Amino acid sequence: MSDPVIKRALVSVSDKTGIVDFCRELSAMGVEVFSTGGTLRTLQEAGIEAASISTITGFPEIMDGRVKTLHPKIHGGLLAVRANEDHVRQAEENGIGFIDMVVVNLYPFEATVAKPDVTFEDAIENIDIGGPSMLRSAAKNNESVTVVTDSADYATVLDEMKSNNGATRRATRLALARKVFELTSRYDRAIADYLIGAQGAAEDTAPASASVKLDKELDMRYGENPHQSAGFYSLTDSQGSRSFGDYFDKLHGKELSYNNMLDIAAATGLVEEFRGEQPAVVIIKHTNPCGVAQAATLVDAYRKAFSTDTQSPFGGIIAFNVPLDMETATAVDEIFTEILIAPAFEDGVLDMLMKKKNRRLVLQKKALPQELMEYKSTQFGMLVQDRDSKIVSRDDLKVVTRRQPTETELDDMMFAWKIAKHVKSNTIVYVKGGQTIGVGAGQMSRIDSAKIARSKAAEAGLDIKGSAVASDAFFPFADGLLAAAEAGATAVIQPGGSIRDDEVIAAADENNLAMVFTSMRHFKH
Repeated sequence: MSDPVIKRALVSVSDKTGIVDFCRELSAMGVEVFSTGGTLRTLQEAGIEAASISTITGFPEIMDGRVKTLHPKIHGGLLAVRANEDHVRQAEENGIGFIDMVVVNLYPFEATVAKPDVTFEDAIENIDIGGPSMLRSAAKNNESVTVVTDSADYATVLDEMKSNNGATRRATRLALARKVFELTSRYDRAIADYLIGAQGAAEDTAPASASVKLDKELDMRYGENPHQSAGFYSLTDSQGSRSFGDYFDKLHGKELSYNNMLDIAAATGLVEEFRGEQPAVVIIKHTNPCGVAQAATLVDAYRKAFSTDTQSPFGGIIAFNVPLDMETATAVDEIFTEILIAPAFEDGVLDMLMKKKNRRLVLQKKALPQELMEYKSTQFGMLVQDRDSKIVSRDDLKVVTRRQPTETELDDMMFAWKIAKHVKSNTIVYVKGGQTIGVGAGQMSRIDSAKIARSKAAEAGLDIKGSAVASDAFFPFADGLLAAAEAGATAVIQPGGSIRDDEVIAAADENNLAMVFTSMRHFKH
């Protein structure tokens, strides 16, 4: 069967990019153009001879445009099999003319629901009905109908028509039909996800089902190890879309690796705790903070963070909460770091840092989302939960010891609590004067984490005396708290909630410790 010549085209687009030029070319090739609503006005105002869809249906657009293309003369013209004599006869008997091309893109549902102030009613109004129906009809009958959903395909279609006597080739029509079903599948999934999210929000529970769409954004050289293949995928779910490029620009250095991505997530997740505050520096190694500090100047914050652990930062990731200045960049340049992340780089800083080719420089363009769901995979399914984004304020703290904490101790406890939230469990963090003194992470025993934190402080020559200690979960026994007291800590912040809280509180009182409960734990696995 020869390729069908395109004689009649139905055009109805929400995104009008390139549509005027495309239809002008169609019209110049003798194609009769029919259109609807705003698209029709756009074409006619551009001087293109286009007729209303009503001239085909003999029926006006009604109900605010909700009903205009859902008509037998439209779908009959699209679905009729041209080689089927019975179809052709029925079309003639019912006054149905064949439609050879459909050019449609859909109401911007995903962009609409991504707006922070979108209402449920606005979302529903942006569910396209006629558009997907026409696309599916045209794509089903790709033997005879060319269907175009993407302005990027306009030039290809025109070139092919010009070289093929006004027709498109079978392979092209198949490829365009495949794009239709990919589009309508994504579109329907986005609507379902939005409704699931709306229902879940109303019920304040995890949704009964969750759909996640992944599109590869970046190739990784390999996974956690060279024998593992990997990629980075942007994510779309009921709460919208997010990608690496939405929040970051890599300005310099080698391509990012799988492990780099995990470390970037860890570093920026922690540095976000200090957004809008005085300069803060976070140093990450293998997703755990090995040094965190705040100070009046960024360079002082960096030096304090680095002093926590002068070995681990080599090959690590450093994140800053304020623009990276030359003095701090010069100090950082003394060691090898994998990645530097900042919200801006002051004049001359990039030129200086780019002299080291293997260092990645990453610009964080905007704040990370805090209220979105997060996903963790297992070999047998997916875990879905709210992100651990709740903040504990001073007013939330409950002092449970006889001794009240001093203002300095309160400052250190709040600082330590922000950090403990981002350290793998079991977690013990010692803090003094706005900097980490020792970090114990990821141990099977809380006592072991405490020992590691003390050991790291000793190695760095830092004095734990007078520090505050944070534990991500309650002390199940008094021994962990006694170890902190023995090390020289004077203040403790922990969730509380153990059946032995009374014993732990008594031990704190006996050692003149000030202790507060947060009533919130921060396990991180």
